[in-house]
Amino acid sequence: QVQLVESGGGLVQAGDSLRLSCAASGRAFSGWSMGWFRQAPGKEREIVTAISASGGYTYYRDSVKGRFTISRDNAKITVHLQMNSLKPEDTAVYYCAASQRPYVTTRPDTFDYWGQGTQVTVSS
Repeated sequence: QVQLVESGGGLVQAGDSLRLSCAASGRAFSGWSMGWFRQAPGKEREIVTAISASGGYTYYRDSVKGRFTISRDNAKITVHLQMNSLKPEDTAVYYCAASQRPYVTTRPDTFDYWGQGTQVTVSS
């Protein structure tokens, strides 16, 4: 069993930065890819970014390219999401997810474990 716990969400103003963290525990983490999803009220859950097991490959949705950065520390079993230049449209609950696939994957149904989510609210 794998447990994922997110932290770092909060209320910020447009243009500010936040750093989300996801701590994993349980089964092997280093061989798994990881992703961050978000879900705004009334909208479907969407992929924000993903990183391969090695950390060498990443994916970003177009709206966050150049502003968000995903990273992982396999020794500490954590994944981070650095979010800069935040916009009101980034407001959502952000979820960390783990996939047993070692390569970058973006579909929600390819992820095997999910965290509880952390709220990010960006005011204008």
